Amino acid sequence: MGKFRFRGRRGKDRSRRGVVPIKAIVPNLVTSLAACAGITSISLCSEGRFREAMYALLLACVCDGMDGRIARLLKASSKLGAELDSLADFVNFGVAPAMFMYFWLTKGPMHVGVAPQTVRLVLGCSLFYAMCDCFRLARFNTMLEQEPLPYWKHYFTGVPAPGGCWMVLTPYILMYSLGVEARWPAVYRVFSHPVFGMAMLLFVGALMASRLPTISLKSLHISKRAQRPVIALGLFLIGCLFADLWLTLGVIGALYIITVPVTGIVFMRGKARYEAANAQGAQNVENAK
Repeated sequence: MGKFRFRGRRGKDRSRRGVVPIKAIVPNLVTSLAACAGITSISLCSEGRFREAMYALLLACVCDGMDGRIARLLKASSKLGAELDSLADFVNFGVAPAMFMYFWLTKGPMHVGVAPQTVRLVLGCSLFYAMCDCFRLARFNTMLEQEPLPYWKHYFTGVPAPGGCWMVLTPYILMYSLGVEARWPAVYRVFSHPVFGMAMLLFVGALMASRLPTISLKSLHISKRAQRPVIALGLFLIGCLFADLWLTLGVIGALYIITVPVTGIVFMRGKARYEAANAQGAQNVENAK
């Protein structure tokens, strides 16, 4: 009888193999939706439909922000989901923005009025940006198992992939939201010139691949005194997003660029205080001996 029961249990366990709860695949479906939105953005750019491509990228960004939270909420995190998320981020925030800038700066798929040498230079800068994003994501994955130093707690190493995407697209977002092409054609020609666009691609790509500290909002905490002003600011930001989505995103992108040097200064001061405290502690230990 005991042997019979043992065999019965083995058969029951074998019958459950390969069974996955539906909640386990929901985060992966959201990540896949983000990747599909990024690929759709590339397709729309190749057709010269840049405004629709921006909406596809925005959808990809929203899905990228949701998939991890959904996985933690459903307790469905997995290694497969983490790898899928990295690949989707490369498509959405590396390849898609690079192709957006390539087609925008070269006047669409036909490159009307743009010299062939300029087209190749823009393509090279776009590839540089995409590869910097790839390098940044690979480095991020390798650093997950490492314990960061205390003064790195509130910072990313380099510009994160979503931030780099919106940073490099800020010129187009501002041009589109303010109607610069119709109001100030001369200004539009400057900011849509291939030289300016290539400089943005190289600059933002270098920031993503660098080890410069950039602000991370995930680990920031606010005091009770600052809670109400922060909530008021958040409500004001939500109102601005509903009033003029693209202008608000463009202003946020421009402000984010400004935070890079400011964050570097704050980081260096925090690092200096940490090293001074460690040196003082070591000196006290030495004196005690």
